[in-house]
Amino acid sequence: MFLSRLFLAAALVIPPSATLAHEFWIEAENYQVQPGEEIAAYLRNGEKFEGTSIAYFPNRTERYDFTYDGKTLPIRARMGDSPALQMRAPGSDGLMIVAHEASPTMLTYKDWETFVGFTEHKDFTSALQDHLDAGYPKDKVRERYSRFSKALIAVGDGAGADQDLGLEIEIVAMTNPYAADFDNQMQVAVSYQDAPRVDEQIEVYEKSPDTEPTVTQYRTDADGNATFPVKPGMTYLIDSVVLRPAPDVAETEKSPQWETLWASLTFMVPE
Repeated sequence: MFLSRLFLAAALVIPPSATLAHEFWIEAENYQVQPGEEIAAYLRNGEKFEGTSIAYFPNRTERYDFTYDGKTLPIRARMGDSPALQMRAPGSDGLMIVAHEASPTMLTYKDWETFVGFTEHKDFTSALQDHLDAGYPKDKVRERYSRFSKALIAVGDGAGADQDLGLEIEIVAMTNPYAADFDNQMQVAVSYQDAPRVDEQIEVYEKSPDTEPTVTQYRTDADGNATFPVKPGMTYLIDSVVLRPAPDVAETEKSPQWETLWASLTFMVPE
């Protein structure tokens, strides 16, 4: 029964060249460190799980912290830091959750076809017709986007659990990929404004130093959860996006028509 549900939930593997997105994620140099060791992680922006490093700037950051052993503490970064995260790991074993919320950014699509490709790729089935019905122009599609990123880093044995950190859109790992009894079946819960995202698309990016990134699409169930297989030695990026009408669409001629919220979760599966 479980495998049947799993195969029904999965369905489509997309070649990386098909993506039309602007993902943002936290990428650790090492997702497994020993207590007291140095941790370095990059903020990355790009496509196909490949992107450029973004230096830390406080005016581009709404939230930046880590949660460990039930406590959430700010990450002390300096302007221009790259890697954006440079800190010493806690002195005991456990699971470290790094969270970053980027400040909203404006985007104008270069043409209608690019917006069409984005809505199709991210499964926003009614967005195009909604855009036209509202009388918005096809040649100046404007979007405001915000990114909500998390990374799971194992300190020592990595024992512990991810948790809901109260992000507006969030992916929470319901299984711990670093746990000794992990069975290579990853389960995540996806929420938006504290409510489960039901029957919504998520994307699972997979890569290793020796393989090209791939992406597989899944759908959440009636509880906002999705389960999918993962492989030892691989690094993963989970992505979920909300597209909604911008609340300030009518304020000025340059106001966005749309607003997107991007959630990401990164981790690796030990060999």
